[in-house]
Amino acid sequence: MEQFTMAQGIPVQIFDSQKGEKTILLLHGYLETLSVWEEFAAELIKSGFRIVSIDLPGHGMSGTHHDINSMEFIADIVNEILDKLNIEQVFVTGHSMGGYAALAFAKKYAGKTKALCLFHSTPNPDRDEKKANRDREIQLIKEGKLESVINLSIPKMFAKDNVKRLSEKILEIEENASIAEPEGIIACLQGMKEREDMNPFLKEFTKPLLFIFGTKDNHISMEVANGLIESFPKAEKLILENSGHAGFIEEPETALEGFISFANKLLSR
Repeated sequence: MEQFTMAQGIPVQIFDSQKGEKTILLLHGYLETLSVWEEFAAELIKSGFRIVSIDLPGHGMSGTHHDINSMEFIADIVNEILDKLNIEQVFVTGHSMGGYAALAFAKKYAGKTKALCLFHSTPNPDRDEKKANRDREIQLIKEGKLESVINLSIPKMFAKDNVKRLSEKILEIEENASIAEPEGIIACLQGMKEREDMNPFLKEFTKPLLFIFGTKDNHISMEVANGLIESFPKAEKLILENSGHAGFIEEPETALEGFISFANKLLSR
């Protein structure tokens, strides 16, 4: 069920399936809302997991910090919500920007982190070119062009081959993205731009780790993906051959099979 709570001084919309002994936390990406996980979460619930997800600060129905929604700020919100739900440990899964927040949570709240999945996400910081792109988006949004940013960004989440097939889902994500206040999106762009390099932390991370990448991702090349797989040989990996940056929508059956297999294995320990 969906509900609102206050965390770190802002209203946050959360979804909590409530039932299930083992909890999976799903953190969505930039310009998304918790509803992006709807079909994927439903299948996980059928498999017996308790699912918790939230509208991240600046997105959906949640409030925002006025200046910057740092990844650590989001981690603190997640921690406060878990405390309110009396959840002691979670398998933290983050899509894209949600992965950056998941890493911040795992670093700051190691005792509550059962395992970590970076779903089309990396521990890498923004390079100068990416920071410049974020600055351009910030400027566009300040000029009242958030809708244009949304309409350009959301389709790029998907492999070119999948855009037509998933046009209704893309439109739904775009419509949900438009609910956000411009200042909240800008604060998240600032948070992503200023996030730290999490590779050193991940090198010391001893919990189970799963990378999920798509071979047709417009944001994470296979060169980058393979570099991470090589850097973290103990991590498990799932490569989605026909996905871009949204494999839980583009290849849901394959993504679910690999994800649930990993979850069952680690949560049985």
